[in-house]
Amino acid sequence: MPSNLRFVLILLGLAAVSAPVSVAVLHREDTQAARINAEAMTGGNAARGKAALDRYGCKACHLMALTSGPNGAVGPSLSDIAIRAHIDGKFANTPANMIAWLRFPQRLDPGCGMPDQALTEAEARDIAAYLYTLRQRSG
Repeated sequence: MPSNLRFVLILLGLAAVSAPVSVAVLHREDTQAARINAEAMTGGNAARGKAALDRYGCKACHLMALTSGPNGAVGPSLSDIAIRAHIDGKFANTPANMIAWLRFPQRLDPGCGMPDQALTEAEARDIAAYLYTLRQRSG
């Protein structure tokens, strides 16, 4: 085999191996940047927010892509909540509105399907921080 061809094949092999690694590194950096931004916007902690979602059983009603356990279909998917314009189709998707919605959905929209969960301010900030990391389009 000519040395030029061998060199090209080696380069192609290296590219094939390095491409998935590069994609994984970029995904991790994007995920970290989304978490840092979400925590700065909300004053919450995304890891605690994810745990609180499990504790309060939010996935019984809401679909969240790339999560394990039940994924309900009663409420809207939350897989891309961070990039949506509105919460409940009525309120601008801002950190203040998200935190208020998480704490007092029945006060903001009486009779809506979202039950009040008696969240503390800190829990609502944590959950909002996690939700603002969710950017994947579902389905």
